[in-house]
Amino acid sequence: MTTNVLAKDIPQKKHAEPFRVESMNADAPEMQLVRRMAANDPAALEELYSLYGQRLYAYAVRLTGDPARAEDVVQDCLVAAWKAARRFRGEGRVIAWLLSIVHHTALKSLRRPTYEISEAMQETLPAADAPLEEQAQRSQQAHRLREGMQNLSPEHRAVLELVFYQGMSMEECAQICRCPVGTVKSRLNYAKAALRGVLTRAGINGEDVK
Repeated sequence: MTTNVLAKDIPQKKHAEPFRVESMNADAPEMQLVRRMAANDPAALEELYSLYGQRLYAYAVRLTGDPARAEDVVQDCLVAAWKAARRFRGEGRVIAWLLSIVHHTALKSLRRPTYEISEAMQETLPAADAPLEEQAQRSQQAHRLREGMQNLSPEHRAVLELVFYQGMSMEECAQICRCPVGTVKSRLNYAKAALRGVLTRAGINGEDVK
């Protein structure tokens, strides 16, 4: 995926200056890939994509609601990561750094999305052999949740995705969104309350949104 798109952005491998990482994460496998990228090794970028590409794409889709646009976002993220590798000092996890690039790239490209229900939400839906009444209720709930997610701002959708589906800590989420931890908590509480309100107004039990 990366070779053709990034060919014009990746220079021929040269003898680079020593790349120094001052971090307790310097010996982690992911950090070694970043070190190799900083030393102009295109294969390292391919390996990083193999490791995290699907996760980055899932987050981009979640933010944009558009698979084609999400692919462009991931490609732009990879180009940006290649160019910024030398400046990354391992202050946090590599995945948090990459998600931060995806986050801001996606928000810049965002128009009004059509938000698809997440796999985590789909797990709350009933089995095919569940009672018809339960199936109807869950189907209505899924529709309302999708509608509620679409009506949230990109910033509020982002914190839901980062905390619940990407497994980021509040501190990592704050780093990715470039805002204080208190703002992350506030956005998260608002988003959950908004979704509960959507379900309650539809006559559905909003307590499913914890």
